[in-house]
Amino acid sequence: MGVVRHVVCALSGGVDSAVAALLLKRTGYHVTGVFMKNWDYLEERGVCTSEQDCEDAYKVCQILDMPFHQVSFVKEYWNEVFSNLLKEYQNGRTPNPDILCNKHIKFSHFFQYAIDTLGADAMATGHYARTSQEDDEVFQQRHTPRRQTLFRDRFEIRNPVRLYQGADIFKDQTFFLSQISQNALRHTLFPLAGLTKDFVRKLAAEAGFHHLLKKKESMGICFIGERNFDDFILEYLEPQPGNFVSIDDGKIMGEHRGWFTLTLGQRARIGGQKDAWFVVDKDVSTREVFVAPGTNHPALYRDTLRTARFHWIAEEPPAKLVHTKMMDCMFRFQHQMPLTPCTVVLNQDGSVWITIAQPIRALTLGQFAVLYRGDECLGSGKILRLGPTQHTLQHGRERMSTLADTNQSPEPAS
Repeated sequence: MGVVRHVVCALSGGVDSAVAALLLKRTGYHVTGVFMKNWDYLEERGVCTSEQDCEDAYKVCQILDMPFHQVSFVKEYWNEVFSNLLKEYQNGRTPNPDILCNKHIKFSHFFQYAIDTLGADAMATGHYARTSQEDDEVFQQRHTPRRQTLFRDRFEIRNPVRLYQGADIFKDQTFFLSQISQNALRHTLFPLAGLTKDFVRKLAAEAGFHHLLKKKESMGICFIGERNFDDFILEYLEPQPGNFVSIDDGKIMGEHRGWFTLTLGQRARIGGQKDAWFVVDKDVSTREVFVAPGTNHPALYRDTLRTARFHWIAEEPPAKLVHTKMMDCMFRFQHQMPLTPCTVVLNQDGSVWITIAQPIRALTLGQFAVLYRGDECLGSGKILRLGPTQHTLQHGRERMSTLADTNQSPEPAS
């Protein structure tokens, strides 16, 4: 065997990253497992599994006979992810900490730690995703000896690296990787690219990772754990009580503890109401949270939005979009929502307007608009502006119809 290359595998204490390390070892790489600590559990009064996860990751390294390291990015996470999250909530937006963690921590600080401190040739994670430079022979579901030129081919050819959905479409995690840099992507391996979750669990059982198979799948925001979100966020932000206001008639329906505890589309917990009401808008200046009856009220649906400067993964931006200033592709703003056709218009400042083929429920400021073409993830941009709701457009049409019936002209806007 030729020179064995060094790969640092991020271990979370879960099944996916453990199997990623297993596959790398089988392929013939020198693998180092690293557990990163991003949240200081000593500050929390609730449940935190950080210590157990670290122990589970260490057991994987023992089973696979590979070095184990721990690294702390608590300070970086606080400064670059959590502080940003608090500001976003205060401004009435709803951020996505998982996308921000991948961008700033895993594929920036951890990536630099793997390459610069541990001297790795590449890093690997247990994400269900693949790139345009994946080597088919390496990541088949059965072991095949690797080509000796793999790393030279991967890292010396300077074509843009593209990000594609993994084989398991239900577990695909490209949504969460849509903000990572080209340089990090070029030096990252996704060993689970061609595998399904069921097959990964089968490999884990065969490898003796029984301590991981009993664990629940991690869901939600990692640092909140088992606690209620309202209680958690109110540990960091002062309560800002305000009124729930009906979007239909302006009637005050009840009171909330702070607009930042609520996001568009969620059910509003309003005492004394027989029917379910849902959050449709927020006004930070007045502390009013607007609500509507029913989960499919027209005030919940919009079909246009504008992003901040868009992050394009492979091309900055795509040549077609530069040439025509308009491009058709697919859109989502939540991990598992169905991909929806859309038209993208490029602005001079690098932001984009996105018009969706059909109105989408609860488009939310602060979330990320992620674009796809086929199975390629093109990148993402934070949503900063929203177009009018179907409720607003409906009222506008009714007003115009009334004016037409009475032969009046609408007054010019002031």
